[in-house]
Amino acid sequence: MKNPIQNLNKAFENKVRLGVMAALMVNSRLSFNELKDLLELTDGNLASHIKALEKERFISVNKTFVGKKPNTTYAVTSSGSKAFELHLKALEDLIKNQNITNK
Repeated sequence: MKNPIQNLNKAFENKVRLGVMAALMVNSRLSFNELKDLLELTDGNLASHIKALEKERFISVNKTFVGKKPNTTYAVTSSGSKAFELHLKALEDLIKNQNITNK
């Protein structure tokens, strides 16, 4: 029998990274402050998880200025989207295959 957790992606094990990816999958682009408010996180906590997703190249970063204020926005990359969809599929498969009485 195939290991039911082998297709889960370690990058999405943390609830903050899972939340960041979920938010970015349904929004084309979100700012740092929008993510921070949506997920109710501190600057430092969000920044460390953003860095981890950026290192995996699952999200892209765009830094601009709005007037004189810096504005950093994030979006899911194509590889990030694919990896997240595979992770969600693995979770669905794991849930579906946990009923041992139907086997």
